[in-house]
Amino acid sequence: MPIQVLLVALPLVAWGLERLVESAQPRLKLAGSTASVAQYLLSLHQYTPDVVVLDLDSEDCIESLAELHSRTKAKILVVTGSSDLALHDSAVLAGARGVVDKRESASASTLLKAIEKVHEGELWIDRNATSRIFLELARKKVERDIDPEQHKIAKLTRREQQTIASLASDPSAPGKLVAEKLHISEHTLRNHLTSIYSKLGLTNRVDLYAYAHKHGLSTGD
Repeated sequence: MPIQVLLVALPLVAWGLERLVESAQPRLKLAGSTASVAQYLLSLHQYTPDVVVLDLDSEDCIESLAELHSRTKAKILVVTGSSDLALHDSAVLAGARGVVDKRESASASTLLKAIEKVHEGELWIDRNATSRIFLELARKKVERDIDPEQHKIAKLTRREQQTIASLASDPSAPGKLVAEKLHISEHTLRNHLTSIYSKLGLTNRVDLYAYAHKHGLSTGD
């Protein structure tokens, strides 16, 4: 059976892509064409494509691609004239199975081959892109695994951590005494506390004392 291909591109670009897909019959068959992801999503029931070819230059945000991926079982192949590798990677991370660069001299034949390979379950990305994408996925996993509170604590400066430790060691000490111990002015201490409360989502010294002991901030250098 021919591979059912649906195109998502502005009319002028779509016209050229339609001629290309039609030239590859009977391997490929044009299932339809829409001018935008939004238009396609409104008429999902009309189409049952195997592969959706999306002209990313016709869509101004990756969010459209992510929504398309979440609402269709078809494999998505992106074409773009952009040289922005971050955009290419973002497209794959958002659900595209491959990216074809329209600037390549053999982009037409490349696109036809990419459609077939993506339909077979392969990814159409180069080795360098694969490395970048796996690194980005690993980074995102680490971020998800980090305790949200540890993420907040990591934003504290060394001086702010010392301030917390000093307050935690003597919660009833007046601000003047704490400032003297840290060799700073009371005004600077208040500034530190304002920043600390903002970063940790706290409102007062009592909350800060409890937070410091719960998260191991009661000692400092």
